[in-house]
Order: sequence, then structure tokens, then C-alpha cells
Amino acid sequence: FLTGVSHLFRSGYESASKHFNPADVEVNVAGRSFLVTGANSGIGKATATEIARRGGTVHLVCRNKERAEVAKGEIVTETGNQNIFLHIVDISNPREIWKFAEKFKNEHKLNVLINNAGCMVNNRELTQDGLEKNFATNTLGTYILTTALLPLLEKEADARVITVSSGGMLVQKLNVSDLQSGNGTFDGTMVYAQNKRQQVVLTEQWAKAHRNIHFSVMHPGWADTPAVRSAMPDFYQKMKNSLRTEGQGADTVVWLAISAEATKLPSGLFFQDRQPVPTHLPLASTHSPPEDEEKLMEVLEEFSQKFKSTSPG
Repeated sequence: FLTGVSHLFRSGYESASKHFNPADVEVNVAGRSFLVTGANSGIGKATATEIARRGGTVHLVCRNKERAEVAKGEIVTETGNQNIFLHIVDISNPREIWKFAEKFKNEHKLNVLINNAGCMVNNRELTQDGLEKNFATNTLGTYILTTALLPLLEKEADARVITVSSGGMLVQKLNVSDLQSGNGTFDGTMVYAQNKRQQVVLTEQWAKAHRNIHFSVMHPGWADTPAVRSAMPDFYQKMKNSLRTEGQGADTVVWLAISAEATKLPSGLFFQDRQPVPTHLPLASTHSPPEDEEKLMEVLEEFSQKFKSTSPG
């Protein structure tokens, strides 16, 4: 597993970054509005901080109010930017996302959506709606939030959607027959990887359907984040000295969100260290037929409508 991925660690970032153009991210984004999910720690918080530093209006979408308040305070203090707004939303709860998106659309504008919230639950857990938790957060939550906010993004110049995925997806072929991982032995790491493959497919499909928005999906590499520490403790113990910093993990997210260079590349690509990379390993049988990809979109749309119609108001 680790042989082909040494570039995902800190040393890989250090060698890749020698080729970065620092001017790409020396951009003033005052007047532009960014929404970052899972923004109270890790890559989400590092991304929000860098955007705030450059004058952007940043909407932090977090699940835990106390932790989110602390993160917001730290971002404001560190950057001197007061235009930081907090929204408490559980991305694993589809009704809550709809309610939030409807309200947000009436009150704010949006130039860039950053889907960073994710979870890796190692046992099969169901949400109150009976959805498997990884799928509910990583795939359905990302789908609903993005589709609900597309009308807002469509109104703006240079609108972008960036989804934080993972290289783990390279080991998974899209499987639309068991989206809730109800069959066979449950392996949280593989379920997470499957969700991350689904995010790549979503990005490719959205890019085809919405030509005036720039979509991208990226792998942050292996970074020392609270999520990695809690979801992959053994991996963390073994590799902690080689992991990237949160800022290094967030670098490509920031680059995709603010640089002029990113949008010169086609919409729908998968990035790592500011470069588009293949979404399949050589010789891997992870390609899926177009009908499976269409099926994924249909199923997510059905789920999405089901939860939309039952939301109060």
C-alpha cells in the first residue's frame, strides 16, 4: 500500500512545492465569498485561515458549536479578518443541509464552495434517518449541499466547487449496488475509499452538467490532522513523523479556490500538489461503465428529493 504513495507524505510535498509559483496564491480575494465545510480543524480550518488572510469572506460550516466558536475566534485573531461567519450544520443530516442551504441562499452570495467535511467511521453506524454514516456524510451530504447551492454559484463570475477527496479512492471501483455498505464485512477504510471514489465521479458529472462553474476534486496527501489521528490510530503512530502539516495538506485546496491558474485547466479534474493526476492507477480495473455513474447520480437525486420534501418549511 505505501510503496507507490511516498509522494503523499511530507517529503513529497517538499519536493513538489519546489515547482510551485508562489505568485499563484498571492491573491487578494476581498469581496469574494467562500463556504468551507468541516472548518473547525485540520485541512478545513487551515484552508479557511489562508482565505481569510487574503481578505475573503469565509462561511464556516461545522457540526460542533463549541469547537466551531473557538476555531472562528482563532481565525479572526490570526488574520484580522472580521468577515468570518459560522453556521452549525450536521453534514450527515440531509434535512438539516436543505434547511441551511435554503436560508443561506436568501441571505448570502457564494463564489466558492469547498466540500471538506468527511468522516471515517470504522463500524457500521446508522444516522437517525437510517443512513450508513460514512455515506451520509461523505457522499450524500456533499451531493445535497452542492446541488442546493448550485443556483447561487451559477449567479457569480468565476464560481468554483472544490471537494477534498483522498488517494484511498484509487483502490476502489465505483459500486452502486451497495451504497450503504450493508453486504459482507464492514471495513471503514474501504467504505471511506468508496465514498471518495464517489466524490470523484460526482465532480466529473457536475463538470459536464454545469459548464459555467469550475469543479475540481483533490487529495491533500497524508497530513497530521485530528481526523487521521482518530480514524487511523495505527497508521498515525507508525507514520506521524512523515506526515504533512495541515497547511501543506490544505495548499492545493487554497490554490484551487483562489488562483487564476487553476481555472485555466479543464473542470472536473483530480488534483494533487497543484497538478492534475489520473483518477485510476495503471492497470487497475477501477473504471466503471457510464451507466453506473448515471445510476449513482439518480440514486443520490432520489435520496436528496426525499429528504427535501419532508423538511419543515
